[in-house]
Amino acid sequence: MTLKRYATGKRMSEMVVHNGVAYLAGQVAADPSQDVAGQTRQVLAEIDKLLAEAGSDKTRIIRAEIFLADMANFGAMNEVWDAWVPQGDTPARATVEARLAAPQYQVEIVVTAAI
Repeated sequence: MTLKRYATGKRMSEMVVHNGVAYLAGQVAADPSQDVAGQTRQVLAEIDKLLAEAGSDKTRIIRAEIFLADMANFGAMNEVWDAWVPQGDTPARATVEARLAAPQYQVEIVVTAAI
């Protein structure tokens, strides 16, 4: 049973792969000055990049957890999500309102995917 960590830092790894499953850390926007749609696009692009590095892709996402700083942004986030997520391969998903690590972050997404 191998365990592989990606982009491991002092506090966390960006992704851990174990037994054919990729567990991603919560992803936030690199440029948090953008609105929730722009931040969501950035986060989803980073998820695509990490999954590709593990040998997976968005069609293999098992579960997604989405944290919004303000549930009023649910519709704007969903517009970006719906354009990105492959229809017919949508994961189990939860979306909640939460105070994020820094006030400029509007969305954080965590995914678990099969390899």
